[in-house]
Amino acid sequence: METAQRERQAAPGALNSFARFVLCGGGVGLAAGFAVTALASWTPWLLANAVVTVASTLLTTELHARFTFGAGRRATRRQHLQSAGSAAAAYVVTCAAVLLLHLLVAAPGPALEQIVYLAASALAGIARFTVLRLVVFARNRAKTTAAVPAPRTVAATVASTAALCRAA
Repeated sequence: METAQRERQAAPGALNSFARFVLCGGGVGLAAGFAVTALASWTPWLLANAVVTVASTLLTTELHARFTFGAGRRATRRQHLQSAGSAAAAYVVTCAAVLLLHLLVAAPGPALEQIVYLAASALAGIARFTVLRLVVFARNRAKTTAAVPAPRTVAATVASTAALCRAA
């Protein structure tokens, strides 16, 4: 029971989760932005973005499972698949933003391309946070909370049981 209570208490609130999400996801996202730019010098940009998106999604899903949303353990296969779905949507957003840039600007430099990519990533990241918190990692908190009654409930149960015993 103490372990379950510690897990429940360790689950951060929305603001704390968002700060952790920005730290983990943002850090990996920044590194991914530079990795996409570097890899795009050898391969087509869409392929570079796909490779980096897959690698960064695997890494961030683990970080989010263990740290951001307070699960304290590895991500499950289901969580990886759901997270991949939200990452696929983010991939579409970043690709669309960069492709739109190339339609609007004949020869954008790497700096402008990076700014557009990171801005699209930031917007997609906010949407991903919402999906991850409310869908992907929400079940862990619900199971933990359901498995361990709140301290008030335990105290109320003990008090009512004692009252019933005295009355009998």
